[in-house]
This record gives sequence, C-alpha cells and structure tokens, in this order.
Amino acid sequence: MTVNQNHKMKLKVPTLAQLAAEGKKAEVVFWVGCAGSFDDRAKKITKAFVKILNKSKINFAVLGTEETCTGDPAKRSGNEFLFQMQAFQNITVLNQYGVSKIVTTCPHCFNTLKNEYPELGGNYKVVHHTQFLRDMINDGLLSVKGKLYKGKRITFHDPCYLGRANQVYEAPRELIKKLDAELIEMKSCKSNSLCCGAGGAQMFKDAEKGNKEVNIERTEQALETNPEIIAAACPFCNTMLSDGVKNREKEGKTALMDVAELIANANDL
Repeated sequence: MTVNQNHKMKLKVPTLAQLAAEGKKAEVVFWVGCAGSFDDRAKKITKAFVKILNKSKINFAVLGTEETCTGDPAKRSGNEFLFQMQAFQNITVLNQYGVSKIVTTCPHCFNTLKNEYPELGGNYKVVHHTQFLRDMINDGLLSVKGKLYKGKRITFHDPCYLGRANQVYEAPRELIKKLDAELIEMKSCKSNSLCCGAGGAQMFKDAEKGNKEVNIERTEQALETNPEIIAAACPFCNTMLSDGVKNREKEGKTALMDVAELIANANDL
C-alpha cells in the first residue's frame, strides 16, 4: 500500500497480507486503531508516525482491512461478550501471521493488546509509539536534527492508559527534551494526572451532570502553564483537549500536537 504525499514523500505502508504473499515477514506490526484509521485529526498522527518509520527504514506492516477494533470501548462500557468476540477475531488474524511485536499510537489499544489479550491467547510484545521512538533514538535509528521547537514552552498530558495504567511516564518526556524544548509540567501530572474526559468509553456518551466538563478542567490546567504547545500521546486525549482549547478560545495561541508529529516536524518529514 503506497499513500501519496504530494508535497514531500510517498508513504510506504505494506500490509501483512502483501508481505506474506511475497514470503516476507515484518519485524513489527503497526496497530493503527479506529481513531488513527478514521478520525481526520488522528490520521495526521498516523501519517507522522509512518513518515518516521519510512525515513528510518523500519521493517513494519499493518493489518489494513484485516484490523478491527480491539474491543476496548465495548469492554469499558460493560459489554464483555462483544469485547471477546472482537478480541478473538483479532487474535486469530495476528496469530495466523505469527505476529510477535506490535506498536500503536493509541494507549487504549496499547493497554488492551498488552494486558487483556494474553488471557484470550494473544501474547505479543506491545509497545506505545513514544517508547518505540525513544528506543529508535537510543539505538541510533532516529535522530532529532532540527531546532524547530528549541526553547518552545511545551506541556505534556499523561494519557490514563499510558501513565497510570501502564506506568509509562518518561518515554514521551524524553522525546520532548530531545527537541530542546522547555518542558513545563502541569500541577496534576504523571501518577497524579487528570483524565482528559474520554477514558472508560466516556468519549462516546454524554457527560453526567456536574459543575464542569472534565476536558475543560484538564485544559485549564494545561493553559495555566502558558504553553505554546500542549503535547499528547493519544488520539482521544488530542480530541478532548483540542475541544477544551477551542472552548477557552486559545486555538490561535496554543497548538495541540502528538509527540510523533513533533518529532516528524522537527526532522522536516
């Protein structure tokens, strides 16, 4: 699968089926996720990550049309039966291809694949894209060359399923520091971070009655740091915080970006 990017480069995104037909195998599978596949904003994060993988000549593949939802929203909203149906379908496909390692840009997919698939027969090494990018830099496969974000005030929002659920706090911060940016922490960060408001399938339903929407509360905490950029590492967090920034009419002053986009932009990809 080749995607045209008219202004710069063609994206090469092979599928596991294509590689299997050629007698080849990918070292890692990029799990795109529902948001990364269908949400227009999240597609930009997907493309940014693929640009980095292509530039670094990583041997990866996607499932393409064989990928279906991990079942995370179904499980969080209480439909265990639907979750297991979706999980078994994905596990059957992944095991059929002999997949051993998966990387994903979505902490919801990351958490589900890593922690809930093993008991159903899906045993894989699962990493979040910030961990993968950090390891690429440490292994000399990727460098951050440009000074696009040098001195920029950046605050990072910890996604619940990346931070508190899986204790991944440092990988995204290490990447931001590689940009020579000024990393400013919110008053609620790391293990004390506040949810963006989308977790637990809340993304797909109306909020209960209360004094304030959770995403507004979290956005206000981010804006208190007077950031030029709010960095996220989750497509759902990106959406919720973007809505919060618009609600506070700060979209002209504060950008909302995924860590992968920051790295790709810094390298002019």
